Amino acid sequence: MAEEKKELQLQEAQKQEVVESGAERTRPRPAFIPRADIYELNDEIVVVADMPGVDTDSVEVTLERDTLTINGYVKPLELPGYTLAYAEYREGDYQRRFSVTDEIDQDRIEAKMKDGVLYLHLPKAVPAARRIAVKAG
Repeated sequence: MAEEKKELQLQEAQKQEVVESGAERTRPRPAFIPRADIYELNDEIVVVADMPGVDTDSVEVTLERDTLTINGYVKPLELPGYTLAYAEYREGDYQRRFSVTDEIDQDRIEAKMKDGVLYLHLPKAVPAARRIAVKAG
């Protein structure tokens, strides 16, 4: 019973491959969906995406209309004189998309990468307060 539970946990931790209909990748390798945690604070939403093997120069974050897209490219690890003897997971890139609502100030979104983890800061938009003139009759 304990072995079955352990095997189930290992299967759940495997990377989920991106499956897109109608889209062709230009890189001949798979792309995986990075696991992400989303935190809501009073003034912002923070997305923390785990992308091991991706460095600052190999990540792209784009915002087109209301879609925030993350692309992370993994550079294959090459050690001179060594050959890979065992690998625990398939190597590939990362891709994920999020819908961004009007509640986010799209001009102030910030992204930071540290140790294979992407931190996206999505500041909440300040509601515009304006006075409406009331006319007679």
